[in-house]
Amino acid sequence: MSPSYPEVQGGGSLILAWQIKNKHVLVVGGGEVAAGRILNVLNADAKVTVVSPSEGLNPEVAYRISQGQVHHADRKFEPQDLDNADMVLTAIDDPEASTQIWKLCKQKKVPANIADVPPECDFYFGSVYRDGPLQIMVSTNGKGPKMASNVRKEIARSLPSNLGNAIQKVGELRQRLRGVAPGNEEGPKRMQWYRRPKQLSKCPLISYRMSSVCEEWSLEDFVDMNDEDMNNLLSFYGPGIVPPLDSIRRKPDKDVFFEFDGSFGWW
Repeated sequence: MSPSYPEVQGGGSLILAWQIKNKHVLVVGGGEVAAGRILNVLNADAKVTVVSPSEGLNPEVAYRISQGQVHHADRKFEPQDLDNADMVLTAIDDPEASTQIWKLCKQKKVPANIADVPPECDFYFGSVYRDGPLQIMVSTNGKGPKMASNVRKEIARSLPSNLGNAIQKVGELRQRLRGVAPGNEEGPKRMQWYRRPKQLSKCPLISYRMSSVCEEWSLEDFVDMNDEDMNNLLSFYGPGIVPPLDSIRRKPDKDVFFEFDGSFGWW
């Protein structure tokens, strides 16, 4: 019997969370499309240089220049602009000039995105939903940008409110967990945090499901979690179990006990 593995679906893109903090991003153009590109890379903490004559600047781009959010070269593109670039984004109404920039980028091995010309793109910009630390990108691989926007809006409507806040709480919980179990040898257990002793599986107070915290708790639980709840939850890391939120807020039942055998685990 042959093994069952996921089918390969060619023709897609490798979706990544590209870390460009403090990287130099060159934006050629200053119109509406450029404004969107600039905001995207500023949100990723990149260092941005815009090359565009002042008369062609979109009001938003002009504002970001006036606020010192980006550097500005008040002229058309020149080949030397690529010298310190880690990424290039072009958004100009000149197909021939765009293609020349793309060819120069290929020579210098600088990743580039040429607006509205998918064959001349090393990567695409998708339609992004943002809520604090949460980012969800929808890509149609250059086939239908407007459709990507529609899909993104549908996804956003289906998500619960305060989802970004819930994820922020998860991040804080992870940081506190590293304080409770800082050693590298604890890494696998921190990642899993799901084991539970069989002897306690019938405990009426706590649900001992074999799942991680994120699987056991709802998004609403994380939004509602306070500092005391977080500390109480972390006290269960040693046994490797995940009690529901309502149970860690209740006083332990007198019939519930843990027998400690002197080792790290509970039995």
